[in-house]
Amino acid sequence: MISDEILLLIKKHVIMNAIKYGGKAEFKAVMGKILSEKPELKSMIQEVSKITQSIISEINSMSLLEQQNLAKSLGISLTKEKPKKEEHVLPPLPNANKYEKIRVRFAPNPDFAIHLGNARAAILNDEYAKIYHGIFILRFEDTSPSVKPPMLEAYDAIREDLKWLGVNWHEEYIQSERLPIYYDYAEKLLEIGGAYICTCPPEEFRKLVNSSKPCPCRDLPIEKQLKRWEGMMDGSIKKGGAVMRIKTDLNHPNPAIREWPAMRIDTKPHPLQGQKYRVWPLYNFACGIDDHLMGITHILRGKEHEVNTQRQIYLYKYFKWEYPEVIHYGRLKIEGTILSKSKMRQGIEMGLFKDWEDPRLGTIAALRRRGFLPETIRRLILEVGVKPSEATISWDNIEAINRKLLDPITKRFVFIPNPIKLEIQGLTKEFEARIPLHPDRPELGNVTYKVGPSNNTIFVPLRDISGIKVGTIFRLMNLFNVELLSPSICVYIGESIEEIRRINAPIIQWLPYGIELSIVMHDGSTIDGIVDRNILNENLPNVFQFYRFGFVKIYKEDGKIKGYYTHD
Repeated sequence: MISDEILLLIKKHVIMNAIKYGGKAEFKAVMGKILSEKPELKSMIQEVSKITQSIISEINSMSLLEQQNLAKSLGISLTKEKPKKEEHVLPPLPNANKYEKIRVRFAPNPDFAIHLGNARAAILNDEYAKIYHGIFILRFEDTSPSVKPPMLEAYDAIREDLKWLGVNWHEEYIQSERLPIYYDYAEKLLEIGGAYICTCPPEEFRKLVNSSKPCPCRDLPIEKQLKRWEGMMDGSIKKGGAVMRIKTDLNHPNPAIREWPAMRIDTKPHPLQGQKYRVWPLYNFACGIDDHLMGITHILRGKEHEVNTQRQIYLYKYFKWEYPEVIHYGRLKIEGTILSKSKMRQGIEMGLFKDWEDPRLGTIAALRRRGFLPETIRRLILEVGVKPSEATISWDNIEAINRKLLDPITKRFVFIPNPIKLEIQGLTKEFEARIPLHPDRPELGNVTYKVGPSNNTIFVPLRDISGIKVGTIFRLMNLFNVELLSPSICVYIGESIEEIRRINAPIIQWLPYGIELSIVMHDGSTIDGIVDRNILNENLPNVFQFYRFGFVKIYKEDGKIKGYYTHD
């Protein structure tokens, strides 16, 4: 037996769900709330489901005003408590008091747009700069024309993404504009014996270094080293003929740290510099030099950079510099999402993805186009924090944060996917249906639809009408009851909500008119339909919630509107 307490619980969730979604409760959503609050009811799921269906039919047959009055009579509060702002406090920066001014940096390679993994570094550094009233530096690391070729359009795309995320930088640098600085320090390093120019074939050098043996170039006189450096610069040494290496401990337990390369010849044109330079610094050399010259006090980066930290410390020791404080955090993974810029770029080149805004990608540009909020990304990153362990997050988690932010501010509209025209016969007067633009914000108003003898054609979703047999009675949401005479014709049979309740008839949504809308889904597929034309009166682009469909970001493109599915 179902107790009165359980009956009241079911009724409460049915009423709250109905009022939230324009007067019509949805069975799955209600059952989810009931079982979440009372998991023990799973043992009597059939009985609970049957009663819930019955109560849903009863409540859905009422007008929205009747539902609201019933809620008040049962003591159900319809005013939402203002959600407390979730705060995820980052741990203090190590030895922060040691520095007069905290200086942090975000250093993307402009070889593609940034994704969620890159955004983590940007947001964490931005947060620390704000906490300590420090300086945030944006530095484009673009000195690999061949290995990680920069994309000209990526520079501005990254700037745009950062601004959208609310990341503010105080200084900006582009490494490809700093080549003379790196040349100067390369020569200094050769002069003090901290580096050498190696002309050994790569395979021979690898055998030697793996055996902890020096290559024959290592101990050549400084004059010889500088002569070879000059040959790299003036072109007398060809590409692949020499590389500058940093002297390290040949017995270091990690062979990847031994004698790491600092400068190499690369003749591929650069999108900003063309062929102005032929000798380019590798990551660790340019990064190490710049972190010192820019006064970086704290470096936040992934654990995969631990080897790079060890490499750069050799550079700092030669110049007698103090290495910045370093925080290494674990890798961030998103279930079912590629977070590899090279794989995404390859996918676009192969035609698998349209561009870096393709909804199947985890780029910031794609998330923005789909309707995710910048606050969602920031909250997600702060929730993950700077833990050294690997973090795997699900789309459910990301969507839950975004839904919580969107729900209070997003207007509702009716969208009919794959619409089928339905003629209503037997109408002798005009009927009116009012759909709230937001169930909890009456000040936003309603959308009014009218149906009558002179305008008796409506559109309904194919998925709904195809499941209804000829002769079946069903209800048009917030309107009246009809009987299906054929796949395209129905007849008005009355407004009796008791009849609908008695036979547990289906309730479907409808539109008397609409404008065409194509929605790109998260998997790249497309759903065509019509949407309330009142949406054209809204500021676009914008995110809206479509009843029984989900959140969608709407754009106006080439005189038409187009949608990108956000989530349910």
